[in-house]
Amino acid sequence: MLLARLAQVSRDVAATSARSRKTALLAELFRDAEPADVPVVIPYLAGRLPQGRLGIGWSVLRHPVPPAAEPALTVREVDTALTELGAVSGPGSGAERRGLVGALLGAATADEQRFLIGLLTGEVRQGALDALAVEGLAQATGAPPAEVRRAVMLAGSLPAVAEALLARGPEALEEFTLTVGRPVQPMLAQSAASVGDALDRLGACAVEEKLDGIRVQVHRQGPDVHVYTRTLDDITERLPEVAAVALESAAESFILDGEVLALDEDGRPRAFQDIAGRVGSRLDVATAAAQLPVAPVFFDVLSVDGRDLLALPFGRRHDELARLVPEPMRVRRALVTDPADEQARSAADAFLAETLARGHEGVVVKALDAAYSAGRRGASWLKVKPVHTLDLVVLAVEWGHGRRTGKLSNLHLGARRPDGSFAMLGKTFKGLTDRMLAWQTERLGELAVHDDGHVVTVRPELVVEIAYDGLQRSTRYPAGVTLRFARVVRYREDKLPEEADTVETVLAAHA
Repeated sequence: MLLARLAQVSRDVAATSARSRKTALLAELFRDAEPADVPVVIPYLAGRLPQGRLGIGWSVLRHPVPPAAEPALTVREVDTALTELGAVSGPGSGAERRGLVGALLGAATADEQRFLIGLLTGEVRQGALDALAVEGLAQATGAPPAEVRRAVMLAGSLPAVAEALLARGPEALEEFTLTVGRPVQPMLAQSAASVGDALDRLGACAVEEKLDGIRVQVHRQGPDVHVYTRTLDDITERLPEVAAVALESAAESFILDGEVLALDEDGRPRAFQDIAGRVGSRLDVATAAAQLPVAPVFFDVLSVDGRDLLALPFGRRHDELARLVPEPMRVRRALVTDPADEQARSAADAFLAETLARGHEGVVVKALDAAYSAGRRGASWLKVKPVHTLDLVVLAVEWGHGRRTGKLSNLHLGARRPDGSFAMLGKTFKGLTDRMLAWQTERLGELAVHDDGHVVTVRPELVVEIAYDGLQRSTRYPAGVTLRFARVVRYREDKLPEEADTVETVLAAHA
């Protein structure tokens, strides 16, 4: 497939607000694509590079390159060129990278150049593209949309499912089953204003501690154990103590969902940044484990002894979990079988208070009759936290003054719009420790695409958790509101920008 075709469809999808038209455009594109094109086409449409971050900044892209007269580049040729670009390192790599970028842009037409530059700078973003692509694939191949969605959830990869669908038709979906060793997208929670609100919405439920750790999915098949993050990265080698726990189980085959956390000498959870640093440690794992041991705490089981449990009600899945995992390694919980019972409601509120006193950040209220909705932020899991927090994306940052001179300080914060762009909700430099300030100066420098000497525009890739006291009306910001007393809680490198909160979520929480 020519890059020009893909670039045109990307523009057309961005230009229409009608979901049916977007789906039709994608379906037509998929009908024309070769199966081998799809692992490149889908990420490009969403504004992602299969190679991940390439570190191509504005300094490399700001020099104009004469465009080609006619389109000839294919998407696979572009992918090969970017893979080669990502492999460049060492002395002289800067000049070599500039040369490779120049050669790629020189082979592209003016329209293709704009699309490529948008890809490299993170400016190509399509709202809910993965969901639209699922519908487009179903329409293009005649497969039931629900079956395509389920296959994507179980595969953990939309491109893999798309490639199989285009190559072999709807029957290929039967290949995608819950398989130990292949991570699935985790189920996520929506927000509720209070425990009482959650009880009213869910009925019979469990109120569980919301742990301030790193989400993990633990797979075991006989002697083989794999530990995956919420973004489906394999981190088994970094967490030997978690693998050891899995091997101690009497069951030979399972998939567990939970979190890893570290406790201080008083049994309280260590700071999230400490845990994230430990999980991110790749070099001297033994020393890191000795300095900051972590332990898993599980709250769900998706498979055991070859049985797929996804469709089982949560109450029955927890029975399986209790059989499999000893109580000290299961999340603390309180059952509410009758939400109309005032004593039960008071007990649930008391459980939240106890959880906060233990140093955790809140609770997750889960409907006992709910199936496991892999990859979705379902309404059957509701999180309750006493402080308003949002996961927002850093859009830009201002150079600091005074003691922060030379540091990137004041963050511009954005929530996701339906079209995949971001609406700025405000700025903050509050809550930043010296350590965080130094870290964000380096990290945001890597993401910079433009610097006017005051404001540095960055690729919208970094998620930050922000605490705030409420919203106030503001005509200065595109959503019509801004955050009151916003302050940084922590960076969430374990989250993708597609997982950041939406403008709709922000407004609904304060309706």
